[in-house]
Amino acid sequence: MDKKSLRRAIGEKKRAMTAREIEARSQILAEKLFETAEYRRAGSLYAYLSFNQEVRTAPIVARAWADGKRVAVPKVIDGELVFIWLESFDALGEGYFGISEPKENGPVATDEAALMLMPGLAFDRRGRRLGYGGGYYDRYLQAHPHHPTIALCYDFQLVDALVAEAHDVPVDAVISDN
Repeated sequence: MDKKSLRRAIGEKKRAMTAREIEARSQILAEKLFETAEYRRAGSLYAYLSFNQEVRTAPIVARAWADGKRVAVPKVIDGELVFIWLESFDALGEGYFGISEPKENGPVATDEAALMLMPGLAFDRRGRRLGYGGGYYDRYLQAHPHHPTIALCYDFQLVDALVAEAHDVPVDAVISDN
């Protein structure tokens, strides 16, 4: 299946999910994440902020704070993705494409060993990822290659194989809810 068709098919499955299903499946995924050595070992977490039917990350962020971790979230500044330290959900406002972002442009996060949660539409077991088409995370990871990366996904987002392009940066681990 080509990227456009796969994006459409996964999008349809995501839109068919109920709010209750999204929350329940997100909770399962969060618990699986908390059990990983990568999460336990991380001093900082770079987490995307959920949009539409994505796996909910606000509970993960709250747990990371409770676990004593620093948390940074993405913001697009001048067309580039940066991560901003987040101390409170009150520091967020509507940003790029209507996705929540920090209201301020700083302080910029600088923990090159922080665990990064990766968003995406589809993943395969080799860590290849189909994003939303902007290339923001691939460019960020090319410039900051030492982050351990984990993708959380619903079972239908995990496909047999994705075709990677030269600029695609695979994730280190993919966790699905089944």
